[in-house]
Amino acid sequence: MPTIVITGTGLFTPAESVSNEALVESFNTFVQRYNDAHASEIEAGECEALAPSSAEFIEAASGIRRRYVVDREGILDPERMVPRLRERSDEEPGVLCEMSVHAAREALEAAGRTPADVDCVIAACSNLERAYPAVAIEVQDALGCGGYAYDMNVACSSATFGIQNAANALQAGTARCVLLVNPEVCTGHLDFRDRDSHFIFGDACTAVVLERSDDAVADERWEILGTRLSTQFSNNIRNDFGFLNRTSGSHAGSRGDSGGRLFRQQGRKVFKEVVPMVAALITDHLDQLGLAAADVSRFWLHQANLAMNQLIARRVLGRDADEKQAPVILDEFANTSSAGSVICFHRHRADLGSGDVGILCSFGAGYSAGSVALRKH
Repeated sequence: MPTIVITGTGLFTPAESVSNEALVESFNTFVQRYNDAHASEIEAGECEALAPSSAEFIEAASGIRRRYVVDREGILDPERMVPRLRERSDEEPGVLCEMSVHAAREALEAAGRTPADVDCVIAACSNLERAYPAVAIEVQDALGCGGYAYDMNVACSSATFGIQNAANALQAGTARCVLLVNPEVCTGHLDFRDRDSHFIFGDACTAVVLERSDDAVADERWEILGTRLSTQFSNNIRNDFGFLNRTSGSHAGSRGDSGGRLFRQQGRKVFKEVVPMVAALITDHLDQLGLAAADVSRFWLHQANLAMNQLIARRVLGRDADEKQAPVILDEFANTSSAGSVICFHRHRADLGSGDVGILCSFGAGYSAGSVALRKH
């Protein structure tokens, strides 16, 4: 069976960012205006007053300090609190395609490849901007790649599931060079009027080039030792916004025209249930590969919540991991869904040496979790 390697990664981040302080200022302005407008109902006990937030609360709850966003102005407008993106014609590239092309070019350059070398493009992300045509096919066309392309969605685990799909295609011989892109405009499906979640997400796009080792030309290669995936149905992280919403004849909900159908989660349940699931997945995967936790030099974990990552690492290692062994990019990027673990890999691998092993792991809605074991050549 051919050895499959990652030969390049790329990262695109929007030009704008929003700090916790700026986000809180906007949110608290909205809260004050809401409470003032509903003062009589609040006093009569007919509705509850909204509670303000704080930058300190956000960092303590999540580890997040700021996030990159596709549109700062629309998010911070207390009357809007939604990113403002101009409508594009059918002849223009979509926003996800545009992000993907930027990240893809960086990944291809690192791999020593051109778009003409790519014969499979996979766009794997949490929220696609349309049902069809596939974003991946649009990226394929924009870059000038050959072969075939398709979209896939396993929420925050989309990148690791996409890596397994790419490896399967390379091993089967249905592709010789796969480009995986993870374009995430997470702020588009986030309710910025919800105190419990308005700070969670940021926007970014990652790209990964995968090839057979005997075809690769890049000096840096990360061998895929194995992949392991797991899913378990749960409603504790959910997003119901989609094309069938209009068929119900009702937009019941308290959050504007979204009808309350944007991202929502039951955070405590997620924490309690996902941590043991992911820790067991990684431990079982290492056992399957004949590796011990002590053999792992780096854990590139999904960047959703700092405390969650710390506890997962502790369960796997039997001790606390330092920031070098389990690096964090959450403070700068916030949760970028499928892109998060790849950003961590992109940013924190240069110091590792030949033979070092790392685990790229993602987890999220579904529940879904994916583990990819990598060894540097």
